[in-house]
Amino acid sequence: MSENKLFCREMKKMGESVVGRKALFLDRDGVINHDPGDYTKSLAEFTVLPSVIETLKVWHDAGYLLIVVTNQAGIDKGLYTEETVHGIHQYVQGLCVQAGFSIAQFYFCPHHPDFSGRCLCRKPGSLMVEKGLHKFDLDPSQCLIIGDRQRDLDAAAAAGVGGVLIETNDKIPLPEEVFAS
Repeated sequence: MSENKLFCREMKKMGESVVGRKALFLDRDGVINHDPGDYTKSLAEFTVLPSVIETLKVWHDAGYLLIVVTNQAGIDKGLYTEETVHGIHQYVQGLCVQAGFSIAQFYFCPHHPDFSGRCLCRKPGSLMVEKGLHKFDLDPSQCLIIGDRQRDLDAAAAAGVGGVLIETNDKIPLPEEVFAS
């Protein structure tokens, strides 16, 4: 076991959080890609918003893990499949890798309350965010969600993470724009 992992394990045993591990959680539709107002049902309908990949690289280079947390209720409605969502995420990851970085994790909720009832993962529920915090041993006070709906900020608050609300299909702010004040 590496010294770093052993150190982190010992810090947890002492009841202290591991300070400094930070991440940017991102909603997908309307933040990373154009949200047409209805579901993005295929890769052919998926259009990455201008400058998103470049902006994500800036966040990555500033030391943030990048984690996508997205509601994909169209799966429950039968409009598209989990395989379609995975294919879209692989496409986004490929663009990121070409730019010299990667997204650490993609989480999606396939549920719709009218079809499968309430779940904990659908935003404003915080389960997807909490999974990311746990999996990557993140410090919630050093994490942030950027989303285009109030439910994104509600999920952030429930997980103890900061949130930034942007307009749907607007540009993702740079770190210096978020923290300038």
